[in-house]
Amino acid sequence: MKTEILVVGGYGHVGKIICTKLSDRYPGKVVAAGRSLQRAEQLSRETAGKVKALQLDIQEAVDPELLRRFKLVVMCLDQADSAFVRACLLTGTHYIDITAKGIFLNQVEQLANIARDNGATAVLSVGLAPGLTNLLASRAIQWLDHTEAIEISIMLGLGDRHGTAAIEWTIDQIDASFEVIENGQRQTVSSFTDGRRTNFGWELGSRRAYRFPFSDQQTLARTLNVPSVATRLCFDSAVVTEMVANLRTWGMLRVLHTRWARRTAVSLFHKLRFGTDKFALKIDAWGIRNGNNAKIESILQGRNQSEMTALVTAFAADTIYRSDFLPGVYHLEQLLEVRSLESWLEKFANLDIQIQDEMNYQSNK
Repeated sequence: MKTEILVVGGYGHVGKIICTKLSDRYPGKVVAAGRSLQRAEQLSRETAGKVKALQLDIQEAVDPELLRRFKLVVMCLDQADSAFVRACLLTGTHYIDITAKGIFLNQVEQLANIARDNGATAVLSVGLAPGLTNLLASRAIQWLDHTEAIEISIMLGLGDRHGTAAIEWTIDQIDASFEVIENGQRQTVSSFTDGRRTNFGWELGSRRAYRFPFSDQQTLARTLNVPSVATRLCFDSAVVTEMVANLRTWGMLRVLHTRWARRTAVSLFHKLRFGTDKFALKIDAWGIRNGNNAKIESILQGRNQSEMTALVTAFAADTIYRSDFLPGVYHLEQLLEVRSLESWLEKFANLDIQIQDEMNYQSNK
């Protein structure tokens, strides 16, 4: 009987928190894996052996017999293709992924038949964005009889500690073009354009946020059947946000496509602290309720986005590990609800998240 949980990239910034939280629940059954056996063994020592260590390079072919040891794999690394996921599903191993790369998630969705044929459940869009944003959007539209549009706004704290992979992904997307769904049609837009002012509530107030290619906007249009979905990003420092937007307008961000500039930008994000460790998520959903135009707003504020990413992932992993879901490939909002996350965080992470909801009637987008 499979009982172990494999966390690939388990000694990284986010992976370490995932391993620690899961090993509190399942001591001795969590395995941190990656190319560096030394770093994995260091984490094992730090947790007094509750987390075990394994050397694993997912860029190489993985022995199916190794994967058959594990009931669940949690992936904390970005991948070039879905070969490793396919190998997991073929062995009947459940799979969770925290990547925000929409193209990769589309590749994994194509493995749904393999998952079903082998009794495996794969859960995508797990983390903060996508992840918690998906759950909040799903919760918001439950207030509406019909939903016409969803706007997701994300504020990240520049003073927070971010993992290298997260910083590299953000830098790579600042000058990107990507597809969104507007009025049921695919449209190509660019990062840090089409700024809109959003009220993040309480002490944070109003900020201007800009389009950014988080994958939640592509998947939610399908999973929630909403004609228009957009996700925007800003930083807690309005000055830095507007500086990036202006550099994008002037065409100066193209330099980030060069290796030296990208490396310098990643290093600066690591070393410098421009703001606080606060983050905020805002969901605006427009539609019809009781025959009237209506708008629902949901706001969540917190600190340390990396920790929240890890806690949402640990919640999903714990739930998949303990429960029996129909085999297949799903996004987080298709299986779980934010209400269950709130209960899990309060019970196992000693964390109480607060969501502020407000319903307005006769509003116009």
